[in-house]
Amino acid sequence: MRERIRQEWFGNVRGDLLSGTVVALALIPEAIAFSIIAGVDPKVGLYASFCIAVIIAFTGGRPAMISAATGAMALLMVTLVREHGLQYLMAATLLTGLLQILAGYLRLGALMRFVSRSVVTGFVNALAILIFMAQLPELTNVSWQVYAMTAAGLGIIYLFPRLPRIGTLLPSPLLCIVLLTAVSVGLGLEVRTVGDMGALPDTLPVFMWPDVPLNLETLAIIFPYSAALAVVGLLESLMTAAIVDEMTGTRSDRHRECKGQGLANIAAGLMGGMAGCAMIGQSVINVKSGGRGRLSTLVAGALLIVMVVFLDEWIRQIPMAALVAVMIMVSIGTFSWGSVLRMHKTPLATNLVMLSTVAVVVVTHNLALGVLTGVLLACLFFAHKVARTLLVHSDSERHGATRTYRVHGQVFFASTEQFCAGFDTGESLERVEIDLSDAHFWDLSAAEALTTVRRRFEAAGTEVQLTGLSDASAALLGRFAPAT
Repeated sequence: MRERIRQEWFGNVRGDLLSGTVVALALIPEAIAFSIIAGVDPKVGLYASFCIAVIIAFTGGRPAMISAATGAMALLMVTLVREHGLQYLMAATLLTGLLQILAGYLRLGALMRFVSRSVVTGFVNALAILIFMAQLPELTNVSWQVYAMTAAGLGIIYLFPRLPRIGTLLPSPLLCIVLLTAVSVGLGLEVRTVGDMGALPDTLPVFMWPDVPLNLETLAIIFPYSAALAVVGLLESLMTAAIVDEMTGTRSDRHRECKGQGLANIAAGLMGGMAGCAMIGQSVINVKSGGRGRLSTLVAGALLIVMVVFLDEWIRQIPMAALVAVMIMVSIGTFSWGSVLRMHKTPLATNLVMLSTVAVVVVTHNLALGVLTGVLLACLFFAHKVARTLLVHSDSERHGATRTYRVHGQVFFASTEQFCAGFDTGESLERVEIDLSDAHFWDLSAAEALTTVRRRFEAAGTEVQLTGLSDASAALLGRFAPAT
């Protein structure tokens, strides 16, 4: 335990400090933008990002993953804020945290094993597209200096690491932000800066209990929003954790992550913030900048609040073009280019699941809906594939007045029609033996299909004998088809 704590916190101090600084700088405009989306003051998103990042550094199940206020969560808050105000949002944030903690104790994180690889790939590609699309407003109807700075930023990000000896001294995204800010200030360029995004807070967050009535009416108002926030937050967090797992070659604790996200959101709600979750873009920035431990997440959150409160005069001057360059780098690095290049080699069903997930997420901006679509399609394709493996065949010749049928495969709702069609119930026989040694019955539909076959044979005066039935199948049939 002591060795694991040392490794998670102090195994990569220099890399975590530098990567955390990059993430803190990139979090500021995003937190402001997400606050605007939700319809609240910019300080609500900034306070939330600070609280969530700091708390999740200690309580989360995935070191080096960044959690803060996010666009996916902000979109779900719009109606609540518009109709009931900030105090109800804070109350909904507290309830969101409680629901996520409950999900952790119920071990609902294990449901992630039902999310196929093609759905995860679609999720990643959709987020990469959304991250890129979010930068377009900063590149539309702007001066040539913005395009030049963005191009220069991308050049710094991709070329600096290639320089011998000095390429590893600083994370290239951090160097991009520092150099472009110096150029912008030194030349007095008229470009959009972080200060143009909105007012930065001038005080630290303080404890704030939501000023709402504690009754069932309040619960009825906030529960639908809290339930949606809890589901989307956990889904995005667990998907992001899976991506960081792959990038770092390590494993995360899903159940701890659920509880940690809950505790972080409760802290945000008590400090005047809004609900948040893991951020794939910032997590990718963190990992690609060298972050590997919990210290990087703590530094990102702590530096965020220090910079916006005490260094606001400097932070306001960061050109948005520098941050756009960083986010374009994240978009390019996040997108799974291999999934597109290999489409002609992968099965059609896999491609359809991936593309459907991408399409739904990009069109609706609803990550949960996109992943749900992908999971349902993957399940349907899997059921269809398994159903096709069912085989019912009989002896080529009758043995007197008896014929033996042998069933191979899985009998369930998608294969019952094929199962019933495999028997010639109109043949004149005294006895039919159905060998089920290589078959398994899974559900009520399967039990009813066997009952139907048996009744058809018996209606023709044929005795039916079942052999080779497994204990699990026998238990199912004994419950739903006792006549067999």
